[in-house]
Amino acid sequence: MPVITVFRSRLKPGMESEYESLAEEISALAQTMPGYIEEKTFVAHDGERVTIVLFADRESHDAWRDHDRHREAQAVGKAKLYAEYRVYSAEIDYHRDFSSDALR
Repeated sequence: MPVITVFRSRLKPGMESEYESLAEEISALAQTMPGYIEEKTFVAHDGERVTIVLFADRESHDAWRDHDRHREAQAVGKAKLYAEYRVYSAEIDYHRDFSSDALR
């Protein structure tokens, strides 16, 4: 079953540049992991960031969660970059796709 993670965060003031550099590195690394499907990041008007990551299964998700470089980045985030964050992770038991011809 696919696993989705939703990571909601707010940065400390002045940490945008350092965060962007680290986020770019970690995103590129995630894309090399077996089972990686996709990732999207959005920034709301109020500064909250939301990253959605999808892995093919729990095993591949957990391998990413526990990757040494990812753990190091998490520690930097906690110690230096984030004012706050929340993480949600769940197995997807249902999904549906739709694509309008208008997008083609």
